[in-house]
This record gives sequence, C-alpha cells and structure tokens, in this order.
Amino acid sequence: MRHALPRRLARAVTASRRRAGRAGAPALFAGLALACAAPAPAATPPEQAVLAPVQAFFDAMARYDQAAMRALVLPEGGATLMRHGKPVQLKLGEFVDRVKPGKDRIEERIRDPKIHIDDDIAVIWAPYTFLLNGKAHHCGTDVVNLARVEGRWLIAGIADNSRERCDG
Repeated sequence: MRHALPRRLARAVTASRRRAGRAGAPALFAGLALACAAPAPAATPPEQAVLAPVQAFFDAMARYDQAAMRALVLPEGGATLMRHGKPVQLKLGEFVDRVKPGKDRIEERIRDPKIHIDDDIAVIWAPYTFLLNGKAHHCGTDVVNLARVEGRWLIAGIADNSRERCDG
C-alpha cells in the first residue's frame, strides 16, 4: 500500500521549520499531506527517525550547504545515479563535493516513501521530483540506505534513476 508522508509527521516538520525560521518547507509538506487520497497510516517514531536525515540532506542540498550534507552521510558510502541507462558511480563524499553554490534554486522532493527498518539498517524507496528554479527538471525513484551509527541514522548509500518527463 502506498502512502504519503504522514500528516502527523508533516505537521511536526512544518512546526519545527517555522521555529527554525525556514521558509518553503511548510507548503511542500502541506501539499504532500493534501495530495493523499486515502488516509495515510501514521509514521512510527522509528520511521520518522529514518526519514529525518534524508529530508535534512535534501534541505541542506537546496541551501548548497556541503558541511550540513556531509554531516548526514558516511563519506565512503556510495552513490549510483542512473543517467540515460548508464550508471554514474561515486562516493557520497564526492557527491557532496559536486553540490556547489550556484544561482539556481534546487529542491528535491520525495513522496510516498516505503520504509523498511531492521535493527541498525534501513532503506527508503520513494518517487522524487527534482525542481530547478521551481519547475520540474527531472524525476524518478530514490533508494536511500541508512545505517545507525552511535545512535544516529546516517545515509550509507543513494541510488536513483532519472527521467526528464515528469507527469503529475
């Protein structure tokens, strides 16, 4: 069963973002909550804990904040980016190095995350849309592997595919 980011989590994230003074995210999460046609099951606290560093990573990426991104990953972990049927592979530290400040506004949004957790490992499978200056640039599916290290969930690997045509 597919589900959107649970409303309770969306409200909590929106409230924390308002307290932190960040703009833009409340509209994103409200839109995701409203887009769900059927009531979404509530995310469990463990699921919320796994989603948090992934969303924080995307938020840091939107700010071009390499230090914040680096704090959320295992730098030797891997990134496999499927582009036009060919894999681009690099370490997560190298991926972070590629996110250099620019004039463009970037944002990656995930929806309907599927989360699986077993002890100190987790995986998130979620469709995404990458926005460039507020418009869909490409979309696909993100697969994010996480490891709990010293009580913190860190991104251990990312894989995604990419297509230019994004319906919906």
